Amino acid sequence: MIVLFTDFGLSGPYTGQVKAALLREAPGVPVIDLFADAPAFDPQLSAYLLAAYAPEFPAGTVFVCVVDPGVGTGRKPLWVQADGRTFFGPDNGLFELVRRRAVDFKAAAVDWRPPRLSNTFHGRDLFAPVAARAALGRAPLATPLSQDEIARPDWPDDLARIVYVDVYGNAMTGLRAGGVPESALLIANGYELRHAHTFGAAAEGEAFWYANSNGLVEIAVNRGRADRDLELELGMTVEVEA
Repeated sequence: MIVLFTDFGLSGPYTGQVKAALLREAPGVPVIDLFADAPAFDPQLSAYLLAAYAPEFPAGTVFVCVVDPGVGTGRKPLWVQADGRTFFGPDNGLFELVRRRAVDFKAAAVDWRPPRLSNTFHGRDLFAPVAARAALGRAPLATPLSQDEIARPDWPDDLARIVYVDVYGNAMTGLRAGGVPESALLIANGYELRHAHTFGAAAEGEAFWYANSNGLVEIAVNRGRADRDLELELGMTVEVEA
């Protein structure tokens, strides 16, 4: 399958154009919309989200990952292979946490270019065609890169910031729940939050933090919206008091 992870949104033409390019090159290969609303223009926040969700897909999955505020500049188009999964996207840190957490990892700069390459839509013109061909077993023309050439060593292993707000208003952080004890107090926008195992374990209207289904620390309000009720925003810093 081919999985889309972008900040393109589902309104407007962009996601549809990428899917059309994929299906033109690889008809019959399923295309999955994972995120069309990854943190816009923010590869760092998106990197922690991608690393949490990619392992749920089987080996052989091909990802088209485009959060690319530097599109059209000198940043390299990457082909990444991590633990049997393949990723295409920009060299801007988007794959840093995938790289760091992988046992088996390789990266290369994609050298292939289409006959028509727009300045501002490499998701459609470059990443989608090479991803579609990779899904059919056709490797792109590329130059191998060392991990040092694409690494972001200054980024933390876990990010104590809000990296995504879902349709329910729940706020995911870039913290892996396995590294945060259930006894810890989470502080977000001045609110102190205790752990709960499930929504039903909290009173209606009560704010809490929990380990979400993909292993991230997430903030929620039972029968409410954490973004509204706690005034939480994307990128906001959270604190952990053990």
